Amino acid sequence: MRISDTTMEKLLVRGGVATAEQIDALKEEGIRLKRPVQELALQNQIVDDKSLTKLFANYAQIPYIEIDSHDIPPEVLAKIPERIARQYNAILFKIDESGMCHLAMDDPDDVQAVNFIEKQIGTNTKIYITTHGIILSALEAYRGDVNQELNEVIDIQRVDNTENEGVNIREADVAEDSPIAQTINLLLEYAIRSHASDIHIEPREGFVQIRYRIDGVLKEVNRLPRNVLSALVSRIKILSNLKIDEHRVPQDGRFKIKVGGKQYALRVSTLPVSDGEKTVMRILDESNQAVSLESLGYWGLSLKAINQVLKDPNGMILITGPTGSGKSTSLFSILTILNRPDVNISTIEDPVEYKISGVNQTQTNSKAGMTFANGLRALLRQDPNIIMIGEIRDAETADLGVQAALTGHLVFSTLHTNDAATCLPRLLDMGIEPFLIASTIRAVVGQRLVRRINPTTRQKHIPTEEEKQMIISMFNLKPGQDFRYIHELEKQAAAEGVGGDTPLATDENGILNLWKADHKDNKNGTLNGYKGRIGIYEVLTNSVPIQKLIVANATSNEIHEQSIAEGMLTMQTDGLIKALRGETTIEEVLRVTKE
Repeated sequence: MRISDTTMEKLLVRGGVATAEQIDALKEEGIRLKRPVQELALQNQIVDDKSLTKLFANYAQIPYIEIDSHDIPPEVLAKIPERIARQYNAILFKIDESGMCHLAMDDPDDVQAVNFIEKQIGTNTKIYITTHGIILSALEAYRGDVNQELNEVIDIQRVDNTENEGVNIREADVAEDSPIAQTINLLLEYAIRSHASDIHIEPREGFVQIRYRIDGVLKEVNRLPRNVLSALVSRIKILSNLKIDEHRVPQDGRFKIKVGGKQYALRVSTLPVSDGEKTVMRILDESNQAVSLESLGYWGLSLKAINQVLKDPNGMILITGPTGSGKSTSLFSILTILNRPDVNISTIEDPVEYKISGVNQTQTNSKAGMTFANGLRALLRQDPNIIMIGEIRDAETADLGVQAALTGHLVFSTLHTNDAATCLPRLLDMGIEPFLIASTIRAVVGQRLVRRINPTTRQKHIPTEEEKQMIISMFNLKPGQDFRYIHELEKQAAAEGVGGDTPLATDENGILNLWKADHKDNKNGTLNGYKGRIGIYEVLTNSVPIQKLIVANATSNEIHEQSIAEGMLTMQTDGLIKALRGETTIEEVLRVTKE
């Protein structure tokens, strides 16, 4: 979509996303560099592609749409040949009962494209606008069943399933179109289209097991013949620039691929196991943009508390939770909020998972002596305002972080503890003095990720009295916190947009209904019952009573109880409210919060 400079100026003013000074600067830069204002506004991050498309949709009175390739019926897709769809960046995603065709384009002002497509599908067409990235992702629907293609390639290799595991290593090295290369490409594409976060390639006694982690849960998706293991691992090592003749020690590498118009980074780890070499690849979407805290699942007092401490000029904010609980994503969004031209943000991470424009991000390297502690010492000489330490792993890093918070810096970091309250005694165990913890910690966030229930397949469930009492017991509701209390919380959550327009599940007397997920597998390897994930949180703010408890060496239970008395919602209660709002299920909340 190309937007004229005049129209672009109107959109920026109407949307309130740029000041008059910023617009004048963009126009001057555009004249000097002979580049359109639209390109410069996107490049300088004054507005992102999605927000700009929405502004233009409102201005041009064309409906904005977001579509998923998985939701497009094959017979609808086939109405427009793939060649034409890709040429004009257009996707037919629905034909309703009246026969109207619903067409998404990234440039609906292209009259020639609209006329040509209407010759294919007829003039009974409703046109929508969407981003170029969404169009590219939706065009992947033409790809067909990737899993079937993978099985066909595997069948070729299954013919000679012998103990000779050294076959095809030379071929994997040089041939981009070899069966091994095709297998790797299809495994990656299938994983990305299944929204997997990790790919596990695991040698077993008689086969190679392929598992994907989808929405936090490992799922077997295929089994490869045992004889391809060496060639498969060698091909991945070549892509990752690792030593293909080294099988005795772990290796770490990285490479990039492009699927559906998006660039992905693959973080590779190999490990010798009893049956061979295991490989795990973490998939990182490099085109990901930071989302708001509300979109991550923050609401109510938790959101208010976070926004309040982000205004502090110094101090330490900690995020806790196990591996894979979304800590890096929360930090990514928080740092993006704080990222301004007048602020110097420096990070030390292992590894750098999210690239943030304008932030100085440093990768640890233990072999070169660049540890968290050494990196942090160097950062403090770089005149930072805000520091992010990827993880506090030892007493030295903890002490340096606390000292940085004391000397006028805002410090963010993560810890591996079960909940927010446990984080404070953990710092005591690391040798940090109680009075230092009390004076530097501003807030501690405990979090988990739960699978988001699919709204199109979810089913209502009316709980029995026994189930209601079980909920009260399992979620540790205190005296006075009966279902009237839950009802008020749900009303507040609904008012803040949690669960969208889902009807209230409670009244003053008790729960009326809950939601169940449909667990049938679909052809893409994902669960129909769940689609994506959302966070559940507890935010412990360091009030004066809690500071007194810390100085008195109180237990984590005492700190936890005081926080609840001050209004903190526990992760379990936050999860319960989101289950009532149709965002997840009780089973999911219990699965991720049980200790």
